[in-house]
Amino acid sequence: MNCVGHIHHGLWKHPRDNSVDYRKPGYWIALAQLLEKGLFDAVFLADIVGVYDVLGDGIDVTAREAVQLPVNDPAYVVPLMAQATQHLGFGVTANLTYEHPYLFARRFATLDHLSGGRVGWNIVTGYLDSAARGVGLKQQIDHDDRYDRGDDFMDAFYKLLEGGWEDDAVVNDRVRGIYADPAKIHRIRHDGPFYKVDNVYNLTEPSPQRTPVLFQAGASKRGNAFAGRHAECVFTGGQDRPALAKMVAAIRGEAVEAGRERDDVKVFSYLTVVVDSNERAARDKYDEYLAYASPEGALAHFVSGAGVDLDRFGLDEEITDEKLEALYPGRLRRVGEARGGGFAPGTTRRKLLDARRFGSQQAPIVGTPSQVADEIARIVAETDLDGFNLTRTVAPECYRDFIELVIPELQGRGLYKTAYEEGTLREKLFGAGRARLPGNHHGAQFRHGHQRSGHR
Repeated sequence: MNCVGHIHHGLWKHPRDNSVDYRKPGYWIALAQLLEKGLFDAVFLADIVGVYDVLGDGIDVTAREAVQLPVNDPAYVVPLMAQATQHLGFGVTANLTYEHPYLFARRFATLDHLSGGRVGWNIVTGYLDSAARGVGLKQQIDHDDRYDRGDDFMDAFYKLLEGGWEDDAVVNDRVRGIYADPAKIHRIRHDGPFYKVDNVYNLTEPSPQRTPVLFQAGASKRGNAFAGRHAECVFTGGQDRPALAKMVAAIRGEAVEAGRERDDVKVFSYLTVVVDSNERAARDKYDEYLAYASPEGALAHFVSGAGVDLDRFGLDEEITDEKLEALYPGRLRRVGEARGGGFAPGTTRRKLLDARRFGSQQAPIVGTPSQVADEIARIVAETDLDGFNLTRTVAPECYRDFIELVIPELQGRGLYKTAYEEGTLREKLFGAGRARLPGNHHGAQFRHGHQRSGHR
């Protein structure tokens, strides 16, 4: 994330962490080169457009602990990293609720051009009231309504990127003085319930991928339906593996329901790793990291998504649905969305803080390279995941440790690539010749001469 503190809050204070340099170009260039050395598919750039201001009814904890505050726009670091690499992809988070597809399409087409076809878009619809207030709304739009808007946005987005210019519209004939054939540049008309477009798409010629690789996160029923129609890569999570396996199956099932193949969607979960050459060293490193972690920062992060200020409860007071409903009428649904379910009986603020001792609710894998590789293999076997989003702890140390210690172990087991394939990000993820959306994807119907079959 283009900020100091991302997921494991408080670890920016560690003396070997360099995340406070996020404002410097060299930080991003070095990160990209390191990840490419490790053959990472992509660097995933998260983002928010609000602030975590619910805990204590303010930003005291958020500001002190740099809980995604301040945060810069993620898109602008992509050209820096792309120039310094050849293969690394870039997943960029952007909130469609506060964008318009006409200008937004140009932004991502430009990034796709400048990166040589290595860009993905992580589609989010927002979850913070503070973001909505920042753009003039009283509160954020209702959860399912945001996805309804999202479907309309995506249709306009596809029309612009897939249907605006034909593949051979650019002639680039200096002798005849013709750069583009006007007959192959088309007026885009979209009259949806939320978005209107009526113009010749004169903003960019076709980029290598046209539509960026489409990422999405979320586990709600409406979110999964949206993913089944649009997403090519889906982030999900959870410590309970049977539940995670059910989520993976549900996501793939939604893709099939939308007329796609199960394998048209890659499903990833988060992974936090603390690794060293022997188990004692790994445990010592974890304990060292733990000394800098901020459970309070993690709680400030969580409660803003739920929209309830848990500082209103005593440290050992049980948090119940009845008490929450009395304090925040109608908010229990928000709590369920943020947690993937309500609070368990006996939950207290102390227990929530203890569960976030590492500055996050994500429990790390701590051990030797062999132990980490064993655990990764077990998770994949038990859940049908395609891969992982490796979370930052102490940077760049955490990336370097994983690259130097874990990846060789995975490669030795045939579980990790030994070289990059050529091509765009979509081709690296889905195979050669698949630089653009496959023919059975919802967005492909908006291109000229489309026939919905196979992976054309």
